[in-house]
Amino acid sequence: MMFSWIFLFLLLQALVPFYSYDAFQCDSKAQRPLHSDGNVTIAALFSLVNYYCMDIYDSRCEEEKAIHIQMNRPRDIRGLSNSSTMYLLAIFLSRFKLRSYQFTLAFIFAIEEINRNTHILPNTSLGFELYNVINNHLDIMRETLLFLIGMRINIPNYTCRRENKPAALLTGTSWETSIQIGRLLNLYKYPQITFGRFDTILSDRGQFSSLYQTAPRDTFLSHGIVILMVHFSWTWVGLVLIDDHNAAEILSNLRGEMDRNRVCIAFVEMIPFNWMNSDFKSRTMHPQILKSSANVVIIYDVTKSLYAIIIYISIHSSAWKVWIIKSQWDVTTDVPYFIFDPFHGSLIFAHPHAEIPDFRKFIQTYKPSKYPGDHILALLWNTYFNCSFSGPDCKILVNCLPNASLEMLPGNALEMDMSEESYNVYNSVYALAHSLHEMTVKQVEIHHHSNGAVNTYPWELHPYLKNIHFKNGAEKLMVLDSQRRLDAEYDILNLWNFPDGLRQKIKVGTFSPNAPQGQELFLSDHMIQWGIRFPELPRSVCSESCVPGFRKSPQEGKAACCYDCTRCPDNEISNETDVDHCVRCPESQYANTEQNECLQKAVTFLSYEDPLGLTLTYLALGFSALTTGVLGVFIKYHHTPIVKANNQTLSYILLITLIFCFLCPLLFIGHPNTATCILQQYTFAVLFTVAHSTVLAKTVTVVLAFKVTFPRRMIRWIMISRSTNLIIPVCTLIQLVLCGIWVSTSPPFIDSDAYTEHGHIIILCNKGSTIAFHSVLAYLCSMALGSYTMAYLSRNLPDTFNEAKFISFSMLVFFSVWVTFLPVYHSTKGKITVVMEVFSILTSSAGLLGCIFIPKCHIILFKPHRNVLHHVRNKGHFKGKVNFTA
Repeated sequence: MMFSWIFLFLLLQALVPFYSYDAFQCDSKAQRPLHSDGNVTIAALFSLVNYYCMDIYDSRCEEEKAIHIQMNRPRDIRGLSNSSTMYLLAIFLSRFKLRSYQFTLAFIFAIEEINRNTHILPNTSLGFELYNVINNHLDIMRETLLFLIGMRINIPNYTCRRENKPAALLTGTSWETSIQIGRLLNLYKYPQITFGRFDTILSDRGQFSSLYQTAPRDTFLSHGIVILMVHFSWTWVGLVLIDDHNAAEILSNLRGEMDRNRVCIAFVEMIPFNWMNSDFKSRTMHPQILKSSANVVIIYDVTKSLYAIIIYISIHSSAWKVWIIKSQWDVTTDVPYFIFDPFHGSLIFAHPHAEIPDFRKFIQTYKPSKYPGDHILALLWNTYFNCSFSGPDCKILVNCLPNASLEMLPGNALEMDMSEESYNVYNSVYALAHSLHEMTVKQVEIHHHSNGAVNTYPWELHPYLKNIHFKNGAEKLMVLDSQRRLDAEYDILNLWNFPDGLRQKIKVGTFSPNAPQGQELFLSDHMIQWGIRFPELPRSVCSESCVPGFRKSPQEGKAACCYDCTRCPDNEISNETDVDHCVRCPESQYANTEQNECLQKAVTFLSYEDPLGLTLTYLALGFSALTTGVLGVFIKYHHTPIVKANNQTLSYILLITLIFCFLCPLLFIGHPNTATCILQQYTFAVLFTVAHSTVLAKTVTVVLAFKVTFPRRMIRWIMISRSTNLIIPVCTLIQLVLCGIWVSTSPPFIDSDAYTEHGHIIILCNKGSTIAFHSVLAYLCSMALGSYTMAYLSRNLPDTFNEAKFISFSMLVFFSVWVTFLPVYHSTKGKITVVMEVFSILTSSAGLLGCIFIPKCHIILFKPHRNVLHHVRNKGHFKGKVNFTA
């Protein structure tokens, strides 16, 4: 429709030369100046009502839809001899509401305030005209042409109005309306100022080079809303948008901010821009808003369509929400009355504006008697104060309340404080006035010697409007150029409407995008009143918070804010709520039972106070004492045959070695240090090498002793010289070399085990080189194998002096112990490893002591009759296997 009207307009413009409009006394617009002969005219059109007066009253009050409020006031208010009159023109396009009516009051208030100001346009008085325009394409274009032409018959490119042309045009609040009018006015470079919310499409200077926006940009509004969500820990919110040209950009900005701050969108409702006139029914989208678990809903832009939907939801549902609203929708005056206001407790983002002095007083004194040309004011007086019309012009009111004023309208229907959009209207008038003033001063400087009238045209205002910066009536600096403005700040208002009719917007905080990070939002939480449904701070989450000790586990196919809570793995903690990953405790610490704190691990080792350590200590000392006792018995009965048999010296060496073998485990008990770690393995290896080499020497001695009856020179020499005793130092030297290589290449060292025992760090000795350790064991096993082989060869020799069977059993015990030790050693950790090694040392040492010496002690102590040479010889003669020589 808009494009068809523009096309029609261009077509008519082309056909104009074929017609004559002499009857209308029309002139080409291009030749019509702003003023003539010192008289400057500026007009204004406002959108106020969309009904005929006759629809409510009688035929005497019938008026046109475009209600003209003439306030042409040529006057000399400052005693100037040559005054002129200026008229401002503005269009306000919306159906009449008291909210819209405040725009007209702000407009008139600004006009009168400027007229009283001696520093702005000192020789000029501002006047205005108000026109009502219904918000549809046809009426918008018709009324715009009416404004341009000056009469109801549309003659494009010609003007049939009064002598002077309006200076500029104010439009709002709909961006769609501003676009329609802007494209038409742009053809004539006609100045247009919009007071609605800032729109990016209107800032396109290529399309709208003559259009200016008073409202600040909402560059950081999305960031401010999300910061508010984070402040209250609202991570699951709904979003309702108008499906217009800004929807994609708004949704993208909000999604980006929410993703960065871990806030999720529960649902997105895109409401058609013209829902009221479309086939889209509320029932198709209400369930998603009502049934969603999100208790917080962001309404980024509110139009009549969305307003109707929300009211319908509020009436038919008890599932109240916390609404986050932009300030352009004034809920304090637009919401119908309910027992419980569904918008009570809502939070509103509003651009801060200074309190304008005397505006409230102006509204209080704005009465029909003072402004008889305002027909709407007369209608309000008739409706609310029982006044009656007198006369055919519907302007004279009788029988009115003596003190009636707009402030007395029921239910605070008209807000007494200037709203944000009214503030934009106020600043728009000031911007035009200052621009006109600057242009007038400039022309006076250029044409100060000229005596004739100086004609100026509307497009000459553009350089001044682009660069204007001024202080309004509240002494606030204003800039009309959007590129030169600072980022907008926001007041956060809380709507109080309980009991119903209170309808107060209380400032509870601010959002300053230019503040340091983390300090952008300031909020007084204690001042906020929430909806009736919420006795305390509302919660809006998809999943309840995961307490410390748990982590979030995402639910497949759902938003990141929907998750399950999973306990942290072993030795990991989370000390905050809603963590994505648990943190592993350092090696020196362990997780407590709740897994929300790391505690310092206690240092432990195989100590003498430990039950296992104490038991092993008693065993070591006990076996050592037993071995000492056996050694004492052998020394006491050294003259007996059983002691002398099988090399008495080797028996003493073996017993002494076993004493130290039993004491060797004491090196493994107590707090380890570098010296004890080395001595543990070194002492174990050397002592067991001496013990096994002694056993090997004994078996060799037994074999050679019984072969003396078949003399050979070499064997006799070996027996007489006791060369078998050299086995001990030779074998020990080999072990010393192995240990030397071990210590020099990779010696044992102090190590810690922080994982085996919960809550403890076990201090123990690390073998250093496992190859060296296993080499030492292999060498000991090889000597044990040699001893077992020699014992096996002498198994049939006479029993009394033969240790072969006992040695064989002792070697079998040794093999069994250490073969079992290796897999157990590698499968255990911590102190148990040390215990197993100590136990193996004690067991193998006890095997040597028990198998070799205990039987002999039994004969010495309990069967002395068998420990005599006569018994031995008779036993030997009885067997007849060998003969002994002295």
